[in-house]
Amino acid sequence: MTLHTDGGARGNPGPAGAGVSLCDAQTGAPVFEAGYWLGEMTNNQAEYTGLLRGLEAAARAGAKSLKIFSDSELMVRQITGVYRVKNPNIVPLFEQAYKKLKDIPAWSIQHVRREQNKRADELANVAMDRREDNVAVDNTD
Repeated sequence: MTLHTDGGARGNPGPAGAGVSLCDAQTGAPVFEAGYWLGEMTNNQAEYTGLLRGLEAAARAGAKSLKIFSDSELMVRQITGVYRVKNPNIVPLFEQAYKKLKDIPAWSIQHVRREQNKRADELANVAMDRREDNVAVDNTD
């Protein structure tokens, strides 16, 4: 499966949202797509929350192999161990993400440019605009 995830805040901190697009790697068909209204938080907290929501969807879908794509270079470098996590507000989110990743037998995470992450960005923005969660596709059962 492939997972595109995004998070953002309008202001830092500010009203925040996250978007998740989980697709079948063979067909490209969406398995789960959603935007989440996160309330008030920082951009980096929103990025990690998007990753966590995406990993939860991947687990529900029974993902055994997962390629993760994010436009947050900081988060990708922290997950891959290139950067240490120093911010006390991010440490628990990082720990939760790493714990969830351990349950997936094969995974990778890659930084992509914003234009390669359009669907996740769109879902995050819809959630921020509406100030509510929105699930566009859910075939995780």
